[in-house]
Amino acid sequence: MVNDRGAERVRGGHPWIYGTDILGWEPEPPAAAVLTAGVRDRRGHELGTADRSPQSKIQLRMLTREAGATVDRAFLQARLAEALAYRQKLVHDSEAYRLVSSEGDGLPGLIVDRYGDALALQTLSWAMAARQAEIVEDLKALVAPRTIVERNEARVRLQEGLEQRAGLIEGATSTVEVQVNGLRLEMDLLGGQKTGGFLDQRENWKAAAGYAQALGCRKALDVFTYQGGFALHLARAGAAVQAVDSSRTALEVAERNGERNGFPAIDWVEANAFDLLRDYDQRGERFDCLVLDPPAFAKSRAALKTAAAGYKEINLRALKLVAPGGLLVTCSCSHHLSEAHLLEILADAARDARREVRVLERRGQAADHPVVLGFPESAYLKCIVAAVQ
Repeated sequence: MVNDRGAERVRGGHPWIYGTDILGWEPEPPAAAVLTAGVRDRRGHELGTADRSPQSKIQLRMLTREAGATVDRAFLQARLAEALAYRQKLVHDSEAYRLVSSEGDGLPGLIVDRYGDALALQTLSWAMAARQAEIVEDLKALVAPRTIVERNEARVRLQEGLEQRAGLIEGATSTVEVQVNGLRLEMDLLGGQKTGGFLDQRENWKAAAGYAQALGCRKALDVFTYQGGFALHLARAGAAVQAVDSSRTALEVAERNGERNGFPAIDWVEANAFDLLRDYDQRGERFDCLVLDPPAFAKSRAALKTAAAGYKEINLRALKLVAPGGLLVTCSCSHHLSEAHLLEILADAARDARREVRVLERRGQAADHPVVLGFPESAYLKCIVAAVQ
């Protein structure tokens, strides 16, 4: 039974119920081996069925709002099949995409990324971790992967009372080569960021290249390039590209990606982004297109003020480097920083840089990372495409 605050949150579309929202259990307490629990408000009205997380602040995660629904293996298999069918309809020209996106697919705590005939799996909640062996078997039956890895080193597992671990479940190697937007990309499902690559930016890579081509961008700078997602797409659009990252390992992969796609002339630069942008400003460098895709500066709400200052600084310096009539693509993956706040930061930076900025498009994560209304945490990636005068 949950209090009015928790019940209203669930009715509004939010899937999480915190321990402070729970008024009591029936039976009292629930058996430790029970993975799910029926949810009722204090008047006894059924709200649905949720997965349990006994050690987490988030004690319940809604699986279904259907009263009296049976949550068994067949239920979960059906959700996996629905997730695959959704991607088959919406994902085009790419072998790499998010197959299961946790709450976005009604499977909270479960993330599955597909890289061709390989899968990367994360079970980030107590209940999903308990089901992992069954989930692996169901995925094998659904898509017949040659390789499966688990990327369960996320810190959130500690809050669930789970160990951190990563490794091969099936297959001989975690390195794959996949086609994304017509490009061939190397990704290491165990050594790379997230589960191997930033699949949530896939559609933004393509969109940025389209704008760069339309505006005739000849010289481009991709800052925080990681393994070259934006850089490769901009090069294919006809720009001479310089791509910057502080990780030598990531740049080595990016360089191989450039060579396998016929773009050996991309200038891969190992540098601190803040220092490089400042140095380029002092030297009077100018670019027709500039991309900022930094890591999450705000990993907690408490870090938001400091993070906002960081976003302001890199956007201010970037605006000074964009040639008149040029393109700025600026991103944030900090879910604590809203799109409205990012636009406010960009406006402040434009005022300080004395540049006129027109927003051409406001974008988010790719469609295989669904945003759930009523669940703002699911809308974490912001991508602003702007023309700079």
